Amino acid sequence: MKQLEVKILGQSYLLGCPDGGEQRMLDAVHRVDSAMCAIRDAGKIRARDRIAVLAALNLAFDQTEPPVASAAPAASLPADAQLSAILAQLDAALGDDGRLL
Repeated sequence: MKQLEVKILGQSYLLGCPDGGEQRMLDAVHRVDSAMCAIRDAGKIRARDRIAVLAALNLAFDQTEPPVASAAPAASLPADAQLSAILAQLDAALGDDGRLL
């Protein structure tokens, strides 16, 4: 196992990486960093943990395909409206203390 030092949102991380998987790991780091920077740069969220959760949700959402049988009305919303809906759900789930658990 190889270790890679990477930066995500300006913070350094030392990650374990299987031999031969360096490029895939670096690509994943780039996607996560880009997603987190885009959320931070939008200016609405400053808490690093919330930025990370939203980035993870966005990346996971991009990886899943919607069910074929149903056409969700939210899918027809513009990206800004979808992000606002996700933010509202996240804020409601986190409540006042900002903790998931």
